[in-house]
Amino acid sequence: MKRILIKIAYDGSNYFGWQKQAGKPTIQGEIEKALEILLAHPCEVFGSGRTDAGVHALGQTAHFDMDINIPVSKLADVINNLLPDDISIIEAKEVPADFHARFSIKKKCYEYKVYVGKKKDPFLAKYSSWVKDELDFVKMEEAKKLLIGKHNFKGFCSSATAVKDFEREIYSIEIEKKKNYIYFTFVGKGFLYNMVRILVGTLIDIGRDKLDISNISKALKTGDRQLAGVTMPPNGLYLKWTEY
Repeated sequence: MKRILIKIAYDGSNYFGWQKQAGKPTIQGEIEKALEILLAHPCEVFGSGRTDAGVHALGQTAHFDMDINIPVSKLADVINNLLPDDISIIEAKEVPADFHARFSIKKKCYEYKVYVGKKKDPFLAKYSSWVKDELDFVKMEEAKKLLIGKHNFKGFCSSATAVKDFEREIYSIEIEKKKNYIYFTFVGKGFLYNMVRILVGTLIDIGRDKLDISNISKALKTGDRQLAGVTMPPNGLYLKWTEY
């Protein structure tokens, strides 16, 4: 039996997120269907974490076990032949038997892409969110510093979350402007439900003077979701890479 780690890119526009759901198309579900055809038996795939409906990935990772004699070097191409065009296995490699795509992870990087312009562009709608306001980058840069480090991020996650431990650590946050786009990049070990989308919404609301920078400290201290910014749409979010 071999344990295989796969790196996956996908356009999440047509899916109800990563996690399989009965009667709904999901990324995990499509990969498991492809593997069942390949291996001739059901095969469970374990992802590094969930992505929501409409969220994309450049470097999601997952593992599964297989017992057929296919060269690992050819495995990505073989699986891709069985997958829809909007899901691609970038690479596959064998890992130790005790490896776990979720629990062995050390770092994870999310990128959020925002298009800034007076008019929305319908051809960008699936792959970036839209902001028409001018943003104050000095304020956003100052605000992001308050979020870096280990904090209780209860005020920056959806109330729908089932977790009880809200402490997470953000290693770095980058805000970069390239032409009409702003890229927000977050690196941490793990993130809460909708956390990155709320962090981006908070920084943007500060950048357009809808929130004061002091709201971040207050939200971190009290856990009050009402003190943070809007939850940005899923279409601008990408799981960029994972590190083990």
